[in-house]
Amino acid sequence: MECVTTHDNADFDTFASMVAVKKLYPAAHLVFSGSLEARLRDAIETVHLPYDIERMKDVDLDKITTLILVDVRQASRIGRFASVIGRPGVKVHVYDHHPPTGDDVAADELFVEPYGATTTVLTRILKERGIEITPSEATIMMAGIYEDTGSLTYASTTVADFEAAGHLLSCGADLAVVTTLLRRELTPDEVSLLNEFLQSGAVYSVCGADILIVSGYLERYAGDIAVLAHKIVEIEKAGCLFMLADSSDRVHVIARSRAPEVDAGAVMRLLGGGGHAYAASATIKGITLVQAKERLIAALRKTIKPLTTAEDIMSHPAITFAPDITVAEAGAMMRRYNINAAPVADKAGLLGVITKQVADKAAHHGLGDSALSDYMTTECETVTPSTSVDEIREKVVSHGARLLPVIKGGSVAGVITRTDLLKLLQDGLRREAGSGEAKTRSLARLMRERLPGWAFDMLKEAGTVADGLGCKAYLVGGFVRDLLLHRANLDMDIVIEAVPGGSADGIAFAAELAKRRGARVKSHQRFKTAVVVFADGFKVDVATARLEYYESPGSLPTVEQSSLKLDLYRRDFIINTLAVGLNPGRFGELVDFFGARKDIKEKTIRVLHNLSFVEDPTRMLRAVRFSEKFGFKIGKHTLNLMKNSVKLDVFKDLAGIRLFEELKNILVEETVISAISALHLHGILRLIHKGITWDVGRVVFFERAKETLAWHELLYTKDTVEDWLVLFLALTDPLTQAELDELAERLTIAGRKVHAVISARRARADKESERKAISAYITRLRAVRCELTGADLMAMGFSEGPAIGETLAGIFRLRCDGEVSTRQQEEAYAKTALKKGAGA
Repeated sequence: MECVTTHDNADFDTFASMVAVKKLYPAAHLVFSGSLEARLRDAIETVHLPYDIERMKDVDLDKITTLILVDVRQASRIGRFASVIGRPGVKVHVYDHHPPTGDDVAADELFVEPYGATTTVLTRILKERGIEITPSEATIMMAGIYEDTGSLTYASTTVADFEAAGHLLSCGADLAVVTTLLRRELTPDEVSLLNEFLQSGAVYSVCGADILIVSGYLERYAGDIAVLAHKIVEIEKAGCLFMLADSSDRVHVIARSRAPEVDAGAVMRLLGGGGHAYAASATIKGITLVQAKERLIAALRKTIKPLTTAEDIMSHPAITFAPDITVAEAGAMMRRYNINAAPVADKAGLLGVITKQVADKAAHHGLGDSALSDYMTTECETVTPSTSVDEIREKVVSHGARLLPVIKGGSVAGVITRTDLLKLLQDGLRREAGSGEAKTRSLARLMRERLPGWAFDMLKEAGTVADGLGCKAYLVGGFVRDLLLHRANLDMDIVIEAVPGGSADGIAFAAELAKRRGARVKSHQRFKTAVVVFADGFKVDVATARLEYYESPGSLPTVEQSSLKLDLYRRDFIINTLAVGLNPGRFGELVDFFGARKDIKEKTIRVLHNLSFVEDPTRMLRAVRFSEKFGFKIGKHTLNLMKNSVKLDVFKDLAGIRLFEELKNILVEETVISAISALHLHGILRLIHKGITWDVGRVVFFERAKETLAWHELLYTKDTVEDWLVLFLALTDPLTQAELDELAERLTIAGRKVHAVISARRARADKESERKAISAYITRLRAVRCELTGADLMAMGFSEGPAIGETLAGIFRLRCDGEVSTRQQEEAYAKTALKKGAGA
């Protein structure tokens, strides 16, 4: 059997090529290997062909003897047909116009030309062989050429494409029908999604090339996003566009490039896709939109030939030191040349780098006469003359390199300092990929309107302090989020980012701010964090920009100093990744690296990376708490990650105190009931303890506990109660005392008062157990009409005094005789009886 197929997400060129190749293989079966673009799917329903396009499930792959591939030659892009490649006795014929790649199939017959469309390749073959083309076939084939060449306007269009189009016109192609097939009005959903993409757009400068990157979520739209890519290129007049579209479990990347230095196909091949230099696509599974964007930027940096390289900005010739001079001599030479670092090299090449700081410290410790080779840094970053500016920035900014030796032919050809890089950035690079900020907006006016005067003034002074220390200060996290949501929140977190060459950190900043404001500081050297405590008790948390990594799931993070972007990347959810600049030159400027404003607008909670819940399982509780508190939804992909984490039982290795703190945070929220319901729905509640149940009865019980707390607050204003503890006991009410004790120990619940309440719960349980036993005993007594005395009740522990005991016994006897039948009658009898008994 001969079978014709093409790549997944087929377009008009692929369909037209299949129609054309059918003329060469009349007995062949036409089968799409996967999905179709929406426009093509609609068009096929209106096109009448003398044969059917068969479905994949109806094809017996074992019967294929010849596989004809059109517009593709990679096995990875043809779905199940890939299993046929290489099978004994199966021939492979290829008709394509794409450039070769490393994973092209071995074809028995290969027809490849660098034309603007594969349809052009086949049109020329049909013309040469004198094979007649009907008007309807010519119209479909013309649509294929027009789509891939932009109606013969793209830079990729060749003379052969014009000639093929002319031949198809002579065969009766109807251009009016072609226009109808290729053009249509956008639907309301498409207009909405187009606006979302346009709003997210940001221009990045990668190796000197301006790249427009847009992103969006396809939660409701299932059409052809390539159409939207064309619209964006037209609207923004973009030379290079990369569109990222998240469809829950995968991210689609559409690339369009008119810039000769940006090969869209090469970029997409690094992401597992393919295409031309001017139009390409890829699909990446199992990652978030943020991760896909980072991967795209990395692919761009690897692919684009830099317009500016290390050779263009390096200082040369380099001042180098011999390894056998002394540390003191090296320090003196650096002072003489007014440099802060220098390469150490001999005839064999680079040996290391020495900095003025190291030389001065060594001299201070009496080591000035030591050989320079003893104290130079041997593990140092280097570049070559062709290294891109982006890679240089990465090494200087992210890796902290003060000096980058430029190595050419094994020797030091020059050096790049931080000053060299800063000058270049100031002169030409508007934004560096991987460190460039998304579109910014000033929140200064909103801050002035929403904050108390003293708080606004304090933040202004904090920016001044940071400027004086040579560092950058940012308000970050929940405070900024709530500012945009117009929610009251004075829980302020400030992050300090050191500038190149600077040494200020969060602790130094906190000390200076406290000094100016008459406050005191509590610092934590290990994490480079501090708390500024003001005279009225108000607190501000200060941290040094840092990154975190986890040695194992659920463990506490290991912290290292980093940039603001990496600090924000470690956050739990995208909505919490906002920052506001405080330095005088940028006060109130909103920094949004990851699209947090968009998620806040859409009221959606999303994680930044796929291992978020594995690394910190408490984020699942936080996601639920934020969702219920703000009325946000949890993104589909984030929900899937939560489900997977629940299956892994990620709480089993989690430190109890961390789980307890997050649970406590939920219990103090007004939305606690809906939050616990959501925890139950997602299977998280049972991970806290398998004995905790949540049904209608438990909800009613919990609501009554909340109502009781509300009444207590109104009636006993001077008597404070730990509301969370009462609700914790209500939540754990289904547990036995042994199970509660086990859970309390697991959660590391501390405090004498807390343990006293849990112990009281144990005493209540004991008393209830006694009373149940007494009730059963009384029932047996009633069955035999026995007399019961107060002494009997006292012996059973039911009462504490003879007067009360006799009263209860009297009530019992009257009940047995039928003279007392209601609680009101019991109370009336008790009041009369107790007046006679020692004023009890």
